[in-house]
Amino acid sequence: MGLWGISLLIVCLFLLGGCGQGPPSSSIPSKSKSSSVEKKKEEPTKVTEKKEPEKREPEKKEEEYSYNPAGKPDPFKPFIQLISGKGGSGTAPLTPLQKYDISQLKLVAIISSPGGNVALVEDVAGKGYFLKKGTWVGKNDGKVTKILQDKVIVEEVYQDIFGQTKTNEVSIFLHKAEEGGES
Repeated sequence: MGLWGISLLIVCLFLLGGCGQGPPSSSIPSKSKSSSVEKKKEEPTKVTEKKEPEKREPEKKEEEYSYNPAGKPDPFKPFIQLISGKGGSGTAPLTPLQKYDISQLKLVAIISSPGGNVALVEDVAGKGYFLKKGTWVGKNDGKVTKILQDKVIVEEVYQDIFGQTKTNEVSIFLHKAEEGGES
């Protein structure tokens, strides 16, 4: 016999050794033994104790729950709805300033003139646009209401979840010249 034959014989002996003739000894008693022991324990208690009939309460039927949406907002509608029909939305095409969110615009300069202040803003691509009072700006149909010395105030009109018309004032602040930049 070769090396393979001897190792095969050893493996077979170990496998046969694992096959026992008796049941495996475990600390958990089987169900058949425990059920007979339980029956023996219950019998003496039945003789000594007199059981009174249990009083059962009539079974209560569960009421069917039905959802009453009266006075509650619809959970599937957005919280903020923009008022349509104002600003650039509608039939007129959007201006380049209405394609950007207000937070994406950077206020670069404010020019004071006798006819009113004019603001210069840059989009994320670096392209500049002039803002005057009444210019439509932002994706939410914002309208420029004031141009002050250091900021531009844009007013957005929207409807809240209860259908009430609300206004939101967003300020775009003038960025100061960065230190160490161009002279």
